[in-house]
Amino acid sequence: MKTLLETDKAWSSLVLRVMLGLVMFPHGAQKMLGWYGGFGFGGTMGFFTEQMHLPAVIAFLVIVGELFGSLGLIAGFLTRFTAASYVIIMLGAIAMVHWPNGFFMNWSGKQPGEGFEYHLLVIGMSLALLIAGGGKWSVDGAIAKKL
Repeated sequence: MKTLLETDKAWSSLVLRVMLGLVMFPHGAQKMLGWYGGFGFGGTMGFFTEQMHLPAVIAFLVIVGELFGSLGLIAGFLTRFTAASYVIIMLGAIAMVHWPNGFFMNWSGKQPGEGFEYHLLVIGMSLALLIAGGGKWSVDGAIAKKL
């Protein structure tokens, strides 16, 4: 457990985890709460299970992981666990949805959907956090220090 929580006191990890948490929070809030134009928990579960044919447990974990994982990242709680989860979620999103649309986001509205450049950034940030941990002012660091 201590290995999962240990971290250095790097400012870079603090910046990475807080920014990633702030970016992922609206995505989780769309899926869980229906905020920011999202469909909420029921709508998202229906879409994931009926349209995308994901098992219900996977759909549930994606929704919960994006919302509560983002809050955990901001606080620096279970940073490595959330980072690993985000890598898996983003690889799944690329493979199941975004790969056919190419690399670039749909800035001009001329593509059939969004590309995967955003997902690669999330993967890169998550991998850095997976390696380094939560950094300065993380709950993980405080817990590890007491273990």
